[in-house]
Amino acid sequence: MTPLRQRFIDDMQLRGLAPTTQRSYIHYVADFAKFYDTSPEYLDLEAIRQYELHLLHEKKLSPESINSFVSAIQFCYLVTLEMPWGKECFPRVRRTHKLPIVLGPAEVARFFDHVPSLKYRAALMLCYGAGLRISEAVALKISDIDTPRMLIRVEEGKGRKDRYVMLSPRLLAVLRCYWRAARLPKEGFFFPSWRPGRHLTCGALSQACHDASRRSGIGKAVTAHMLRHSFATHLLENGTDTRVIQVLLGHSRIDTTARYTAVSAHVIAGTPSPLDRLGRRPTAPPAQGAQR
Repeated sequence: MTPLRQRFIDDMQLRGLAPTTQRSYIHYVADFAKFYDTSPEYLDLEAIRQYELHLLHEKKLSPESINSFVSAIQFCYLVTLEMPWGKECFPRVRRTHKLPIVLGPAEVARFFDHVPSLKYRAALMLCYGAGLRISEAVALKISDIDTPRMLIRVEEGKGRKDRYVMLSPRLLAVLRCYWRAARLPKEGFFFPSWRPGRHLTCGALSQACHDASRRSGIGKAVTAHMLRHSFATHLLENGTDTRVIQVLLGHSRIDTTARYTAVSAHVIAGTPSPLDRLGRRPTAPPAQGAQR
C-alpha cells in the first residue's frame, strides 16, 4: 500500500465516513490513477476534467456514478493532498429529476405472495413495513427488536444516525415465525450469513427481490428501495404528517421527504383545482342608492 493510499484511508476514518463510502472512494480514486497510470498527486484539474468527460461520453456512466467519483476525487485533493482549490473546481453532472416509482397496496401484497423464502420475505417486509433501507434491513440485530414498546431500533443508518421505527403487529408475527423456524439465538444478526459473524448481503436480498418481482408478473422491476418508497407514499396517503415520515425514513431534510407528495395519487387527486371556483360569482356590492 502506498503512503498516499494509507493517508487517504486514515483521513476518511478520522472524519467518520461510512465503510461503504470509504470503499467507494478508494475504488473511484484507484480507477482514476489507473487510467493515467500515475499517482493522483502528479495530476491536475485538467486531468480530472478530461477523466470526468471520459466517464460521461466513453463509459456512459450515470450522473449519480460520475458525481460519486467527483466526491471521491474532491476529498482526495482537498483533504488528503491539501490542494488550494475550491469546491467549484470540481463540477458535477446535473441529474435528471425523476419521481420515485411506487407500488399500490394490492401490488405489494401480490409481490410478497411470490417471495418463497421466509428469511427473504421477512427482510423485504422490513423495507415496506418499517421503511428500512436494504443495508439497514440485512444488518438488523435481534437486540434491535423492542417488542414491549413495539419499536425497531435502526443502529447507524445512513449518515451514521440512529433512529426508531414502528414495529407493526403483522411484521412482528412474520419476524417471530422466521426466528423460530431458523432457530436463531437470542443475540446476533437477525439475518445471519453462512459466514460466521456476518449478515446477509444486500446483493443476495436484491436478487431475491428481483426473482420475486419477475414471478409476480406485476410489470414493475421491484427493488427493496421501491418498497421503502411505497412505505412513505402509503403513509402520506393515509394522512401521516410529512415530518413524522421524515423521522421514520431518517431524512435530514424535509424537502427530501416532501417529494412523495408528487407521487401520492390521493394527495394530488384530493387537491381542489382553482378551476372549480370559476363558477362561483362574487356577491355584487349594494348600489349606492340602497345605502342611503
